[in-house]
Amino acid sequence: MTAVETARDVGATANGGGAVGPHPVGRRRERRLTGATPWLFLAPALLLFVVFKYVPMAEGIRLSLFQVRPFLGDLFVGMDNYVRILEDDRFRSAIGRTFLLAAGQTTGAMLIGFALALVLEGHARSLWFVRSAVFLPVVAATAVIGEIWRLLYYPAPEGFINNILSFVGLGPLTFLDSPDSALWSVMAVGVWKSAPYDMVLILAGLAGIDRQQYEAAEIDGASTWQRIRYVTLPALRPVVTILLTLAAIRGLRTFTEVYVLTGGGPAGSTDVWMTRVFSVAFERNELGIASAGSVLLFLITFALTVTVQLYRRRKAT
Repeated sequence: MTAVETARDVGATANGGGAVGPHPVGRRRERRLTGATPWLFLAPALLLFVVFKYVPMAEGIRLSLFQVRPFLGDLFVGMDNYVRILEDDRFRSAIGRTFLLAAGQTTGAMLIGFALALVLEGHARSLWFVRSAVFLPVVAATAVIGEIWRLLYYPAPEGFINNILSFVGLGPLTFLDSPDSALWSVMAVGVWKSAPYDMVLILAGLAGIDRQQYEAAEIDGASTWQRIRYVTLPALRPVVTILLTLAAIRGLRTFTEVYVLTGGGPAGSTDVWMTRVFSVAFERNELGIASAGSVLLFLITFALTVTVQLYRRRKAT
């Protein structure tokens, strides 16, 4: 018997006569380290979330219960700030315009995004450039987009859009300067900015549809509209649900484009929930009421998101 075999036999005997293997304590330690590794990688991001998101959110909820008085000490008022918001006519009007703006932007962006996805679907090499060009509004800063559209909406006859409308005998239109058209003009900017984002998600959904379904529908004599209605739309239902959730949240939180384009005017015709909260907080310096308004908007958004998710699960079962 060789020295190596002798050493192996001695080791096996020392471990109870069985094969030599990892010690149970070592295995448990290895499992603990493996389970903790993902959290070590997530720790920096979680720390940023806590410091810059959850702590300010908790502070906003706390301030909504107080009358904020800098240098004098906050005065606890309970639910009075929420009552004042619900009794304020300007806040009630603002929430109505917010829902109208969110519904218009969501519907318009999804319809245009769906049309763009159908047009730009495919594997041609030239399509990547067109898709990138169409997607540019999404990555551009909203403040910059607002300033550009303010120039395009210039109400005089020499304004860019009015100049184009003059060729077909229309205009000049006032756009942002009229209470009757200002909200619709802001809605058009929101649709223009959001439609490419919806297009990308719909393109991803279209890529997952089995082509054989289209071929079978074509063999059965289905028209283009029938293939879209009975094949494409049912297959895109999960994508549409996600888009509705994201678009509703995005629409209810609309602020930058409204603030840059109109500032809530003229005559308050574009004053939405977030611009009203901004005005109360930084123009009237009533931070408690503004915090209560933000908390109410969060609750509405949360309730809407939960409703959509429950509807999606019920449809899936």
